[in-house]
Amino acid sequence: MLNTLRKIVQEVNAAKDLKAALGIIVLRVQEAMGSQVCSVYLLDPQANRFVLMATEGLNKSSIGQVSMAPNEGLVGLVGTREEPLNLEDAAAHPRYRYFAETGEERFASFLGAPIIHHRRVVGVVVVQQKERRQFDEGEEAFLVTMSAQLAGVIAHAEATGSIRGLDRGGKRTQEAKFVGVPGSPGAAVGTALVVLPPADLDVVPDKPVTDIDAELALFQNALEGVRNDMRTLSAKLATQLRPEERALFDVYLMMLDDASLGSEVTEIIKTGQWAQGALRQVVTEHVNRFELMDDAYLRERASDVKDLGRRLLAYLQQAHQQALVYSDNTILVSEELTPAMLGEVPEGKLAGLVSVMGSGNSHVAILARAMGIPTVMGLVDFPYSKVDGIELIVDGYNGEVFTNPSEILTKQYATVVADERELAKGLDALRELPCVTTDGHRIPLWVNTGLLADVARAQQRGAEGVGLYRTEVPFMINQRFPSEKEQLAIYREQLQAFHPLPVTMRSLDIGGDKSLSYFPINEENPFLGWRGIRVTLDHPEIFLVQARAMLKASEGLNNLRILLPMISGTHEVEEAMHLIHRAWGEVRDEGTDVPMPPVGVMVEIPAAVYLTRELSRQVDFLSVGSNDLTQYLLAVDRNNPRVADLYDYLHPAVLQALQHVVNEAHAEGKPVSICGEMAGDPAAAVLLMAMGFDSLSMNATNLPKVKWMLRQVSYAKSRELLAQLMKIDNPQVIHSSLQLALKNQGLGRMINPQAPKTL
Repeated sequence: MLNTLRKIVQEVNAAKDLKAALGIIVLRVQEAMGSQVCSVYLLDPQANRFVLMATEGLNKSSIGQVSMAPNEGLVGLVGTREEPLNLEDAAAHPRYRYFAETGEERFASFLGAPIIHHRRVVGVVVVQQKERRQFDEGEEAFLVTMSAQLAGVIAHAEATGSIRGLDRGGKRTQEAKFVGVPGSPGAAVGTALVVLPPADLDVVPDKPVTDIDAELALFQNALEGVRNDMRTLSAKLATQLRPEERALFDVYLMMLDDASLGSEVTEIIKTGQWAQGALRQVVTEHVNRFELMDDAYLRERASDVKDLGRRLLAYLQQAHQQALVYSDNTILVSEELTPAMLGEVPEGKLAGLVSVMGSGNSHVAILARAMGIPTVMGLVDFPYSKVDGIELIVDGYNGEVFTNPSEILTKQYATVVADERELAKGLDALRELPCVTTDGHRIPLWVNTGLLADVARAQQRGAEGVGLYRTEVPFMINQRFPSEKEQLAIYREQLQAFHPLPVTMRSLDIGGDKSLSYFPINEENPFLGWRGIRVTLDHPEIFLVQARAMLKASEGLNNLRILLPMISGTHEVEEAMHLIHRAWGEVRDEGTDVPMPPVGVMVEIPAAVYLTRELSRQVDFLSVGSNDLTQYLLAVDRNNPRVADLYDYLHPAVLQALQHVVNEAHAEGKPVSICGEMAGDPAAAVLLMAMGFDSLSMNATNLPKVKWMLRQVSYAKSRELLAQLMKIDNPQVIHSSLQLALKNQGLGRMINPQAPKTL
């Protein structure tokens, strides 16, 4: 039965459109179950009716003609109950409805199963028999399994139709929305340009050769050609990226090195295999190894290897890509975007990025954030190969892409883009002004940084310090642990750039969705595993080198603050403080005179929330990591688009936890800041200020919006609003109440302007 299921799904996946897919489904299910009838009804969301879209066994002229509301017929019952219905005598059921045009009065027994995709009923699949009998458990289980397997296939086929601007009946329709993971904030309206792989390694056959030297020479030429391409692309990005970001291309060059991928291919060629076959063999082995790894960062290495393999194959085949035409406001779309693809777009042409695969932690997402390009990654059910040349809207804030947008939606997003530009023009005036409420409450706005390119962006937007410097980024773009001297130079540049403003440097925070290719962490559940302070306490040699580099970098500047991530208890703080004091002593013994910097802990897991007071007694300050705290409180992986709608930092449990942390920290006389997406949301920032947070730290892009909002509100009024919202137990009601309150104060312009909703 499993083989039957697999074959049906494969055949349906290969169908050219929804009509063909449904035809295959009803025919193959009818054959597999030996029934006289198999039919598929799809829910028309506009009419809210289940429409007969395909049948084998009923009158085919009734396709598209027969429909029923959710409260009508047995099909409507299956759809509304969202569970199978198995009847020996269908006509005897009170919900049975007779349609003469189908000829179904001849069929007594009925088995129906709902087709559900992402919690939404999209249709019902039905099988029927002439004789009265109840379908057995095995048959029912097969149909349920079949419907579950086909839900995604049907959704994909419908998505393909919607890409073309057609509904399931072939009529013109408006926009379709696809949901992924935010990669880089911002909104873009532009024209899609699909970048397909330059060569297909999968179809390369094995082929013995006698002239091995000729194959080796061919491969060496291909290697040199791709090396030159990488150097050229890196140079093209020189004006947009600092050396640290451009070092991502060094990853590619190292993979091509004689001691790496290149040497493996050479060895196989020497056995008598032609260059293309040897390349396919090596790349496939590397890709399979990487893709089986649980670690998100290591899985990204598979896409790099595949991209290199395709480029090498293109040289071997002398099949250079057809010249791509980059229009103004190009939105680059690919199954798997790579940094090299991004670098090929002429400067000034790139408006947005869309990648079917990948996460917010991929190299492309890191580069996109550094360059300020709106990006959506991990797009579910997106038929990317069909969108070339059509208009797209990319919402990098919410991880959404719209195809065939209506005139209204296009205007709304165009307004968002224009507002962003207008706001950017007014930054000079806003930059010099303090963030003070209308009744005189002052709150510093800091930035989160990681790449050197973030420094200029932060300063242009009037940041008053760094609330979170992600020290793992220099580690991630390296091929080994950076030395103490290398780290010192990187940290010194950050501290000098912001001096005399404070710079909060988080100790190495790897694990979870951030790992190092040279320090693999393979775990079943990495978010609940070996990450953050747990790793560095287990490896004091890494922690001590980093602490010494930070301390030495602060010499004469004295604006360093050290932040400890993933703290779950006081014992971890004690161990970390011991190591920091040891590093401080070693640095002073070496003749570097630096004061002991303030040390703080991140509150990002529930255990730390309930230990806030105890932790506050051990350190100088606290910093809430809103992204991880929300994720752990709600048990939602924020990088998983299937549960993205459950990730909500305005959930009442999150708000209560945040208020608890502020109250407990202040009771011990310690300041508490907050960093993450929540702090960069202008509406949420009003509540955070009202809670009593001493500073907010955010992406530099969002800082002017937050400053604008907080300068328009009264601190006293924000406290009243917070008190009202804290009594509400429903996150949706909290959202709507917050937005309504701010709109009533004339502040609607900054309320989530990046996500106009008309669907």
